[in-house]
Amino acid sequence: MKKTKALVALVLASAMVFGLVGCGDNASAPANNNTAAASNTSAGTEATAASDLNVMLETPVESLDPQQATDGTSFEVIANYTDGLMQMDADGKAVNAICDHYELSEDGLTYTFYLRDDANWSNGTPVTAADFVFAWQRAVDPAVASEYSYMMSDIGQIKNAAEIIAGEKDKSELGATAIDEKTLQVELNVPVSYFLSLLYFPTYYPVNEEFFNSCGDTFGTSPETVLSNGAFVLDSYEPAATAFHLTKNENYYDADRVKLSGLNYQVIQDSQQALMSYQTGALDTTLVNGEQVDQVKDDPEFMAIGAGYLWYVSPNIAGVPELANQNIRMAMTMAINRDAICEDVLKDGSAPTYTAVPPQFATGPDGSDFSADQTKFSDVCAYDAAKAAEYWSTGLSELGITEITLDMIVDADDAPQKVAQVLKEQWETTLPGLTVNLVVEPKKQRVEDMQNGDFEVALTRWGPDYADPMTYLGMWITNNSNNYGFWSNAEYDAIIAECTTGALCTDAEGRWTRLYDAEKLVMDEAVIFPLYTQCNAEMLSSKVTGMQFHPVALNRVYKDAVKAE
Repeated sequence: MKKTKALVALVLASAMVFGLVGCGDNASAPANNNTAAASNTSAGTEATAASDLNVMLETPVESLDPQQATDGTSFEVIANYTDGLMQMDADGKAVNAICDHYELSEDGLTYTFYLRDDANWSNGTPVTAADFVFAWQRAVDPAVASEYSYMMSDIGQIKNAAEIIAGEKDKSELGATAIDEKTLQVELNVPVSYFLSLLYFPTYYPVNEEFFNSCGDTFGTSPETVLSNGAFVLDSYEPAATAFHLTKNENYYDADRVKLSGLNYQVIQDSQQALMSYQTGALDTTLVNGEQVDQVKDDPEFMAIGAGYLWYVSPNIAGVPELANQNIRMAMTMAINRDAICEDVLKDGSAPTYTAVPPQFATGPDGSDFSADQTKFSDVCAYDAAKAAEYWSTGLSELGITEITLDMIVDADDAPQKVAQVLKEQWETTLPGLTVNLVVEPKKQRVEDMQNGDFEVALTRWGPDYADPMTYLGMWITNNSNNYGFWSNAEYDAIIAECTTGALCTDAEGRWTRLYDAEKLVMDEAVIFPLYTQCNAEMLSSKVTGMQFHPVALNRVYKDAVKAE
C-alpha cells in the first residue's frame, strides 16, 4: 500500500467488518470467539516439545483441489498446507500472506500484488504470479466447471470472468496477469470493497501448473499429488480417508510461527464415540451435541463457539409440483418450532434464525448488524401452527389434493439426523396429510443430489465465505450453482446486479438498503426455510492454546496453536 493509503481507506470504508457469530443467549459462549482457546488454558501449563494436535472431523474431505472444493472440511485442510495472497489474522481481517505488499489504482479497479521472495512450494520451486493466474483461470474455465467460479465473477468481479464462464471468451482473457515472476496484476469490472477478504478463500489459492500437469487426473488425491506452500505438509491421505496427517512445513516462510509438529485428523461421525475418544486423550478437540452438552457444559474445557453456518431447509421449487405452490412452502416454514430445535435438540448455543442472511457476521455502513432484527419477517417466517394449517389447507385446495408425501435428504452425521427427525414430527403433527420420509445420505451424495435437482426437500447449510450479505444472497440468483431450489425471479436478479455491477456497487448505504429488498423477496416467497445459526459446542483440551475460530471462510486455523505436554 505504498501510494494509495487514502484510497484504500475510502474503498474499505464500505467493507463489512469481520464480526464474530455469537450464540444467542447461551451464557457459556465466549464474548470473542478468537480468544476462546486462550481462555481455556490451565494455569502453570507450559509448552514443551512440539506435538501433534489430534482433531475430530464430522465428515470426510470431499476434495483437495482448491478450485473444486466446496465444503468447509475440505477448505480447512487445504488452508492448512496452502497460503493465498492473503490470510486471516486473529480478528478475521485480511493480512498479507504470499503477498508482500500491494498497490491499488485510484479508480479502485486495478490491484498490483508483489509476492514474497521467500515463498516456495514443497518441491523447492518458488511461488510465482503465474501460479495464481493458472489457478484463477482454472476456476473460471467452463471445462473445469467449478461450483465456486462465481467467486471470481459475481462476487470478485474480475474482468472477463463472467464472459469466460459463459463460454464467450477464452480463459486467457481473465483480468489476472503475471507481469513478471513476482508481480500479479488483477483488473476488476467495478470496485469491490471486500476484495482482499476473498483472497484468503481457497478458490483463490495458487496452483503450480507444471506440477498439476504432471499429476494428470490424480491431482489432489494423495500426498504425492499435492504441493504445499503453507504451514503444514500433507504426508498421509487418501480419498474418503477416516484418518490422515499433516506435518509442520520446515521450509515455510513463516515456520518460526508454527509450534505444532503436525495435525492428526480423525473422521468420527458418531458423536458418542468422538466424546469417548476425547475423554481418553485420543482427541484434543471434538464437537458435542444434544444430550452430551448437558453432560459436559460445566466442564472448563467446554466452549460454545460461533461457526457462522446457516442451517436451512431447501425445497425443490422447480422440480416438485407440490413445492412450486407458495402456500405449501409457507405452511412448512410456519410449522417449524425453531426454538425447540435449538433448546431441546442441539443444546449447543445455536440461535433460532428467521432471516435468509444469519445474524452477527456482516456489519453495514452505519455499524449495524444486517440481520440484528430477527422479527422483520415474522409475517412469513415464524412458528405459528394455526397460520401454518391455514396455508396448508389453501395450498392443498389449489393443488386439488388431500395429502402430500415428501422425501427429505439429510447428512449421515448425528446432529442433522436429530434435527431432521424433529422437523418430520413437527410437520406431520401440524400439517394433516403430510408424510415426510427421511433419506440419510453421505454428505457428498446429498450435495450431488441437490446440485442435480434429484431431491424433493433437503436439510443443508451454508457458511459465509466473506463478511458481506452477498455471500448468502448471491446463491439465489437465477442459475447460480448453489441455487438448489432452482428458484428464479427477475426482480431479484436485477437487484443483485444493481448492487454488484450497477450504480449501487460504490454506494454503500444505497446498496445495503437494496440488499434488504432482495432478502425480503427470498423470505416472502419461502425460497428457503431458515432454521438456526450454528454454534459449535466443542471440547478443547486445556493443553491447547492459540487455536483461532472464525465464522467466515475458514472456521479453524492452527498456525498459532500450541499444545503443551
